[in-house]
Amino acid sequence: MTRSLASDVFALALEHVWLVLISVSVAVALAVPGGVVLSRRAGLRRWLLGFTNVVQTIPSLAVFGFLLPVPLVGGVGKRTAIIALVLYALLPVLRNTLVGILGIDPAVRESAIAMGMTDRQLLFQVEMPLAVPMILAGIRIATVTTIGTATIAAVIGGGGLGVFIFRGIAMVDTVQIIAGAVPAAGMALLADEALGWVEHRLSPA
Repeated sequence: MTRSLASDVFALALEHVWLVLISVSVAVALAVPGGVVLSRRAGLRRWLLGFTNVVQTIPSLAVFGFLLPVPLVGGVGKRTAIIALVLYALLPVLRNTLVGILGIDPAVRESAIAMGMTDRQLLFQVEMPLAVPMILAGIRIATVTTIGTATIAAVIGGGGLGVFIFRGIAMVDTVQIIAGAVPAAGMALLADEALGWVEHRLSPA
């Protein structure tokens, strides 16, 4: 690998990390409170989980295409890419937050209520601490899948390591494809290991 190619890989890898961090952070900021709301509003579960499930079934390239003509949202560039990536990252975090809260032993919840805890105290002092490992598992899944999906962002000018992959496909250049695919795969493995370690540390003994 030449010095010029190596520097390009480094720059695009940083851009890829930025895309993933922003997308997953926004997804977590939306999905964790959303999971809390769904744990208390059974009527909303079917609709909200149904929407996120539908998004997951749509091919990522199609989602990017659907967003392009949407006013104030679409267009070529990173903004559209981030919105699409957020949509894909929502489901695992939302579902795991909901499962983590609903999976708490009812006796624990009843004991907390019997002690006079308010709903807010119950949430922050009992439910959320117990649900943290499950929520982290959802964030781990969302992060790893977003790293892979983010390579598609290059199609609409979102940047990232996908630039090398699509350039290599267009030029039938294996070196370019490897320059994009290998760092993305390595990034996904590192993220999985790091978040898996955090998840293990925070899991009950």
